[in-house]
Amino acid sequence: MQGGGCGLSSPLYSASLLSLGVSLSALFALTQVEAAIDEEQYSVKVIKKNYIYGNIKHQGQRYINLTETGKLMVRGFQESMSGSYTCTLSYKTIKTDIQEEREKFKTYKFMVYAYREPDYTYQISVRFTTKECRLAANGQFFEELKKILNDLISDLTCHVIEPSYKCHVIKMPKHGLLDELFVTFQVNPFAPGWEAVCQQISYDCEDVTNRRVQEARDLIEEFFHKQTYVLKHEFRNVPAIHYIDHSFEVTRIDSCRPGFGKNDDTHNDCASCCVVCDPGTYSPNNEVRCRICTSIRIKHYGAKSC
Repeated sequence: MQGGGCGLSSPLYSASLLSLGVSLSALFALTQVEAAIDEEQYSVKVIKKNYIYGNIKHQGQRYINLTETGKLMVRGFQESMSGSYTCTLSYKTIKTDIQEEREKFKTYKFMVYAYREPDYTYQISVRFTTKECRLAANGQFFEELKKILNDLISDLTCHVIEPSYKCHVIKMPKHGLLDELFVTFQVNPFAPGWEAVCQQISYDCEDVTNRRVQEARDLIEEFFHKQTYVLKHEFRNVPAIHYIDHSFEVTRIDSCRPGFGKNDDTHNDCASCCVVCDPGTYSPNNEVRCRICTSIRIKHYGAKSC
């Protein structure tokens, strides 16, 4: 027995910035379930295949395509297309002994959700020794450091955001009291011009921006690791303000586009994905959670306001 293929699980499909073709599931998965649901006590022979998915030539269904092998293709998938899908399978069986023909129908319902990969930002912290916390040169050094880092990653359309520093007096064993600068900043892939870069590609922009910010993170990490070598081999006298070896720390921060959020409970098969907000919820910014809307009733997926 064979028939049209539609998934029974809850697959997630990407709603990228550009149009995208996605396949729901393979015929093999449906055939397995069908055999378990309805086992005949006599031999079954395929005499006809009939794929049914509404009227695929009807206006409004142009985003749906059915292949010869029964694979359902959804193109240009958008947030609003998330929700419940129904697939009806028809087939005919024949009893070989009496040549009796019988037509059967099976209906399957499953959920499809739009999703995006999260946007990556990297939180970085480093430390520097300084002569004293009240030194005016601390602020000048910090401004110069920001400029160097931004120049280092500008070709990747990435930039440094939320930079800050604080000076603390640290008590170190065998060294007494030391003044140290604690510098923190984020490496973000959305520097001016990033949208123009995305318009030049024909695939998911999230992949490009995430790859660029990872490259920027690596460049910055390499820059700080080289400071130790430079101090040892290129300076006769160690500068008053200099990098503390092994103080580099980095943490990835995920964010979701408006209308999307993470949901570990509902979508635990893709806990790191930014999934379209369910009806009744919304996300107006780059938070990683969809908010519950209490003022109005939201009936659609991917709401960005309440």
